[in-house]
Amino acid sequence: MCGIVGIVARGASVSPEVLERATRSLAHRGPDDHGTTILHENVPEPVEVGLGNRRLAILDLSPLGHQPMLDPTSGNWIVHNGEVYNFRQVREELERHGVSFTSQSDTEVILKAYVHWGEQCVARFRGMFAFAIWDAQRHRLFVARDPMGIKPLYYFQSDRHFVFASEVRTLLVTGLLKPRLDPAGLLSYLSFGSLYDPTTLLQGISALGAGSYLIWESGKVTHTRYWDLLDESEPEVAPPGVVRDESHNCIAATLDESVRMQLVSDVPVGVFLSGGIDSSSLVGILSRAGIRPSTFSIVFREPEYSEAEHSRAVARHFATDHHEITVSQSDFFDTITPALAAMDLPTMDGINTYFVSAHARAAGVKVALSGLGGDEVFAGYSSFRTVPRMERFAHLWRHVPKAVRKSIGNGFSFLAPATDQNRKLAALASSNGHFIHSYFLSRMLFTPRQEAQLLREIRPEDLVRAKAPLLENLKHSQHLDPVNQVSYLESRCYMLNTLLRDSDSMSMAHGLEVRVPLIDHQLARQVLTLPGSWKLNGSTPKPLLTRALHGQLPRQIVHRPKRGFTLPVEQWLRAALRPDIEKSLGRIGKGPLGSVISQPAARQVWEDFLQGKTSSSRPWSLYVLQRWCEQHV
Repeated sequence: MCGIVGIVARGASVSPEVLERATRSLAHRGPDDHGTTILHENVPEPVEVGLGNRRLAILDLSPLGHQPMLDPTSGNWIVHNGEVYNFRQVREELERHGVSFTSQSDTEVILKAYVHWGEQCVARFRGMFAFAIWDAQRHRLFVARDPMGIKPLYYFQSDRHFVFASEVRTLLVTGLLKPRLDPAGLLSYLSFGSLYDPTTLLQGISALGAGSYLIWESGKVTHTRYWDLLDESEPEVAPPGVVRDESHNCIAATLDESVRMQLVSDVPVGVFLSGGIDSSSLVGILSRAGIRPSTFSIVFREPEYSEAEHSRAVARHFATDHHEITVSQSDFFDTITPALAAMDLPTMDGINTYFVSAHARAAGVKVALSGLGGDEVFAGYSSFRTVPRMERFAHLWRHVPKAVRKSIGNGFSFLAPATDQNRKLAALASSNGHFIHSYFLSRMLFTPRQEAQLLREIRPEDLVRAKAPLLENLKHSQHLDPVNQVSYLESRCYMLNTLLRDSDSMSMAHGLEVRVPLIDHQLARQVLTLPGSWKLNGSTPKPLLTRALHGQLPRQIVHRPKRGFTLPVEQWLRAALRPDIEKSLGRIGKGPLGSVISQPAARQVWEDFLQGKTSSSRPWSLYVLQRWCEQHV
């Protein structure tokens, strides 16, 4: 796991000082080693290429794993962030073709695989990665991101420069781009509390899509999506005659393979254990393989927020080497300011991950397995039931006469209490049944009407760009059954743009590598091909996952009420955080957001919260946005 940066200067030079400064900005991602190199090319035109890396040593801890890494045979250079878990299998295949190696690192395997297979090499990798290769023979840059988008990669292009990095903040450190707010990104953030790829909050900076690669050559950039959760060459649902037991066995086998594969490491690997189904499943799979893992749980001193009894029950059941990290709510409160400073992009979530990662790293964990993604892949959210019902209502609503729809919608907006749920229902009613999709309504932070009140201006072209990722994902998934469509949208929207981004930036702020076996891309696609009806069961949550464990999980864990990592944010906003929140929201009109967000409207969001008309997430999201913009724009 690392942080990477690169600068390609066409008809210009790469400043060693700028490259070093950009690389240093990634030090938290890679505290173990660092390196930079500047290449000079004159054919077919003068080009300088600067590559930088900060390394968190996980595989091949020797100097042979140092980056940027050169392949002496081809003259190609690579910088790499992440892990390719099946690198030994890929290496063996390359060795059968006569390829030789000097290190035991997965980075060298990527470098050699590119020489042998070209850009098609990415199809052979299972892991989480973002890497860039300077192709010395073709005089071009090849940049790729893993299929599920676990590792981030951002870039911008100007007349003379192409710059990429693991973090948006590193791009800003180069000084080659002046930070200006992107209106489409702002719309995305207000809609969902996060930025939806490829949009960021800054004009000119884009995220490379999950399962995509780009090629820079002679100043031109081309994009290719090499993988998606849906493959048109495969059936979208299990073909007739497929027996459920056979499918369950296949899922169980792929799950076992994914978990054990992600143990590859030259340092100890722990497991984050919350006591829920997803993290407990990881422990169960390792136990089934005869592995007694080290498990780590965050335990609050305050019993109303602690899940200690559940994590302890799983640890006892599987006889793990269990460690409890005991903290108080005041400990958590103390992390808010540094957590806000660690955000690469603003997010209404993420504080939890920062907190857990900080204490896990302090306890000696360098690599940890997480159950992230289990709800999205195995249909664990309530949205898998509610969104299809909302879509059925929307379909019926379209057939109600227009005059009746308008009358009911206006009456509802006027008479219904001002709550977040009622605002969403009003948005659905006022859309005449043509809201983009009920899934996005279920995940929505501010409704379109609220956005119109908050923003001084909404240009049609910005709205089109903000909606583009949503429409693209809908287009890809429109043929799926309702449950599988929600699974696809959860994976490509909320999980990708909130959970995975927050997990990366907040864990890497402490030099901690978090691995997510439940979203191995082969496993995720395999589950998506099964009928959605198999994934919901009235009595058992996530039946495909629990059945794959063959009854290993304790019954009280499988059937316990679903509960997230809850925190008393609402209490904090009304008490200890209130002065800071009010001061920050009061500065909106004077800071970078002043030209785009209405100060009175932002104040009204706060007043609505104090009066119990809206949840804490709305004012909190504006607070985070203001703090981030003050720091970076």
